[in-house]
Amino acid sequence: MERKRNLPARREIPDEYKWRLEDIYPGNEPWEQDFRQVQKMAGEMEAYRGKLGQSARTLLAALRMQDRLQELNEKVIAYARMRRDEDNTVTDCQALADRADGLNTRVQIAVSFIVPEILALPVETLEQFRQEEPDLALYRFALDELLRQKPHTLSAAEEQVIAQAGEVARAPANIFMMLNNADITFPSILDEEGRETAVTHGRYIRFMESRDRRVRREAFHSLHGSYRKLKNTLAATLSSSVKRDVFYARVRKYPSALQASLFADNIPPAVYENLIQTVRRNLGLVHRYMNLRKKLLGLDELHMYDLHVSLAKDVKWEVPYPEAVELVGEGLKPLGASYGETVARGFDAGWVDVYENRGKTAGAYSWGPYGVHPYVLMNYQDNLNNVFTLAHEMGHALHSYYSYREQPYVYAHYSIFTAEVASTVNESLLMDYLLRTVTDRDKKIHLLNYYLEQFRTTVFRQTMFAEFEKDIHEKAEAGEALTPELLCKTYRQLNVDYHGPEMVVDDDIELEWARIPHFYSAFYVYKYATGFSAAAAITRRILAEGGPAVSRYLAFLKKGGSGYPLDLLESAGVDMTTPHPVQEGFDLFARLLDQMESLTA
Repeated sequence: MERKRNLPARREIPDEYKWRLEDIYPGNEPWEQDFRQVQKMAGEMEAYRGKLGQSARTLLAALRMQDRLQELNEKVIAYARMRRDEDNTVTDCQALADRADGLNTRVQIAVSFIVPEILALPVETLEQFRQEEPDLALYRFALDELLRQKPHTLSAAEEQVIAQAGEVARAPANIFMMLNNADITFPSILDEEGRETAVTHGRYIRFMESRDRRVRREAFHSLHGSYRKLKNTLAATLSSSVKRDVFYARVRKYPSALQASLFADNIPPAVYENLIQTVRRNLGLVHRYMNLRKKLLGLDELHMYDLHVSLAKDVKWEVPYPEAVELVGEGLKPLGASYGETVARGFDAGWVDVYENRGKTAGAYSWGPYGVHPYVLMNYQDNLNNVFTLAHEMGHALHSYYSYREQPYVYAHYSIFTAEVASTVNESLLMDYLLRTVTDRDKKIHLLNYYLEQFRTTVFRQTMFAEFEKDIHEKAEAGEALTPELLCKTYRQLNVDYHGPEMVVDDDIELEWARIPHFYSAFYVYKYATGFSAAAAITRRILAEGGPAVSRYLAFLKKGGSGYPLDLLESAGVDMTTPHPVQEGFDLFARLLDQMESLTA
């Protein structure tokens, strides 16, 4: 596909590079039919209110209906939001997504009585129901999980109020999304050939990888300067999101917003603290890497906009999308024929929305409703970073594929904590393949640099984000106002600590918090760092052991959400309750850094 400097309209993208949402609904009318069906089923749930303790059969019927309702609701939501993500400026698609969000709130209200009613049952009664109705065995883990939540569950009436507040609670994230994807624009810059080119979310990393330092500097200031103009609005938006987290934590009687978030996955706070402490103990490694980067780039001063440019001189490594598909397929061969065939089918069967167009949601993700194949949204640019992003998102997609195929709906959705393992295993296997097959010295240096950067951005950087989230939530819980000045000061100091004395921490970096969408899903990003560490351990086993390790890994993918994340990872041979997996990752970083220093000596 011939790429244009100005973003094309959606209609200008060839169909072969678009996902096929028709596999969910062939058009809007079938979606409308299911929308009405969800409304009807939500009303029918009321028949079970106040009756779950009557008999085992009634409890089973209510749980089954909840599953059917949530499954269909998920399908309605996924289609609507993904249609909007194709082009956020289309008002009809905005309306679909808004209606789906409203319907979702109604569904959550409709089922909000189930948890408090089950928790109101005496444990003896619940156990008696399990004995009387063998089909309740399917829900044993789910019911045990509910009992674990009992101290933090409110009365039925209070839960209904909480459910009704759902749309309001999502407002900060929705406002940020519209600002970030539909409204904000960035000043154009002159590219390497002196042509005026618009800075966009999708092009930003390509500019940051430019060998022309002027291009990097101007793109950096173009992007962050635009966020600076909105800093008061964005600080108020993020502050509102943090206050929402604190409110829910206090209402549900958690000691803090952090512990409320960790509780959902049954993660001890020590896992979060161990991550930050282990990274802090190893900051000398990234400082050493910053020193190497400064030396190899021949700079008197290393700036934040110098982080992404390749350290391999004169390497222009463009990777068109068809070549990326081939590389990903080769890299994933250690996972076996079945896995590889499924990946290939996904590429050919409309799972992936490939290229950026005007109004399209930025970034990349994998999603898709139960009962339908997964999807991947990309904004593909012809560079190595996007090849790894494609492998990453296909890792999520295959996790969903196996989980949806093997698990009933109630256990089909794996936690984010384990999700990042699947995506990062794919990236690690692709990197191993490339390091083994690329013979060109400069390209190998480029790969090593990329791997070091992946580690820096996934472990160091995401942990810095995690520490920022922890800091601002603790400040809010202590009654401090999250002003733009406080947010900028906090974020700037973390950058100073994490990047070390060789880095000039440019003033504009203090505004980076304003453009990070994950901050609106609090205490999410630490899972990237833990997932990367766990994935590195699993990858080593796959490459060393072959078949047995692959079987254990695929079994892990197939388990979906049928157990607690730490237990699932332990069954795959990784114990995240200790600092060891994270430290093992740093040991790998040190070895890669040794190789880079040796090749560039």
